[in-house]
Amino acid sequence: MAIPLFDRCFANRFVHRILHKAVFALAMGLCLAWSAGSALHRSTPAAAAAVFQEWPSEWDGAPLRPLAMSAVERRFAERFPGAIARLTDGEQVLVLRQVNAPTRMLHPAADCYRALGYGIAQARLERDLHERLWRCFVAERGARQKIRVCERIVDAGGDAFTDTSAWYWAAASGRSSGPWQAVTLARQIE
Repeated sequence: MAIPLFDRCFANRFVHRILHKAVFALAMGLCLAWSAGSALHRSTPAAAAAVFQEWPSEWDGAPLRPLAMSAVERRFAERFPGAIARLTDGEQVLVLRQVNAPTRMLHPAADCYRALGYGIAQARLERDLHERLWRCFVAERGARQKIRVCERIVDAGGDAFTDTSAWYWAAASGRSSGPWQAVTLARQIE
């Protein structure tokens, strides 16, 4: 009586168990070597061409002029996936960011102000005279420093986000397409 090929190759014998484990270990070793080689030999991305970002020359009818960025802001901007500008209309500071890819480097303005030692109060959603929806709050430090801050993010299709986390997940999942423009307005409260 002839023993079928399957039974000869996969019979539960000591030598077969050792052979199967050795083949499995070899396959796992090859997978590990391949993934390590891929991680170490990442293809260098093509150097991004310097793209000039043209910022608006006016905001709600008021002319804008550029403001210099601090050294910390410049270092942050160097790693930011897009472009950043600080502008003023004489009454408020606008921080404009063009975002080219979903990133956690775009975070709520309230986080920045908290990191600078401000307390955050009166957080709420508001509509401006143009019916644009903004997330606004008052940042307070001491008795004399109060700043009203409003922010929003607009995608390439004109859809707006007032919540950075909602924007991030919509952008990362492909429900929102870029480039995106994030606008933060800050005005001193007297």
